[in-house]
Amino acid sequence: MDSQFLTTLILGFTLGLKHALDPDHVVAVSTIVSDERSLLRSAAVGISWGIGHTLTLLLVGLAVLLFRVTLAEPLALLMEFAVGVMLVILGLQTIWLLRRKRVHAHAHQHDGTRHPHFHAHPVPQEVEQGEMQHLHTHPGPEWHSALAGLLHDLRLRRKSVLIGMVHGLAGSAALMLLVLATVRSAVQGFAYILIFGIGSVGGMLMISSLIGLPFALSAERFSWLNEKIGLAAGSISIGLGLVVMAQIGAAMI
Repeated sequence: MDSQFLTTLILGFTLGLKHALDPDHVVAVSTIVSDERSLLRSAAVGISWGIGHTLTLLLVGLAVLLFRVTLAEPLALLMEFAVGVMLVILGLQTIWLLRRKRVHAHAHQHDGTRHPHFHAHPVPQEVEQGEMQHLHTHPGPEWHSALAGLLHDLRLRRKSVLIGMVHGLAGSAALMLLVLATVRSAVQGFAYILIFGIGSVGGMLMISSLIGLPFALSAERFSWLNEKIGLAAGSISIGLGLVVMAQIGAAMI
């Protein structure tokens, strides 16, 4: 391996790490981990995001290497706009999930009549003030809980991979493709994409774990704080998404 290509690989890994720190990436991941109570699941979000991101880059990168395809500016702007739309959707979803957790319904039966009972779960501060407290459990078979957890993990990973794939076509990944066009062979280019992807996976793994830490620590004892942090994550995602859409929309006109 010549020193020039080794330098290129080191550059690719560094750019991958840096790419994971882009604001839209961090905000998008924060909306996903805001609903998690486990650091392991938060870390899995980062890994899944990096895998999806790398998959897209591999497809686009191979098109550049084999067919010398270039990403037209209107298409690049459209991809950036799609990221903005995605951020708004993620933010709205986060806020909606928080509201759904606080107010929901359970079916009860009284005197042979079955009807839904709507209620809200108060935060600890409300309980201390003597307001309504509704505590209950829903026991069920262990296999049912295990299956529900497995399905949740699968949905979480699928969602993270899809978000990573969208991000793979936008933003500073274009810099990766620019460097890719300077490599000497398809093998070197493929190696560069993998190294860049590994860097992005590692960077997002660290970021998602750090973001997930306050959610995991506040989930049980400080549920009111956990809710506030989640609300902030959703609001920031919506705000950043609208800014991105406005900037890209102005550039497309």
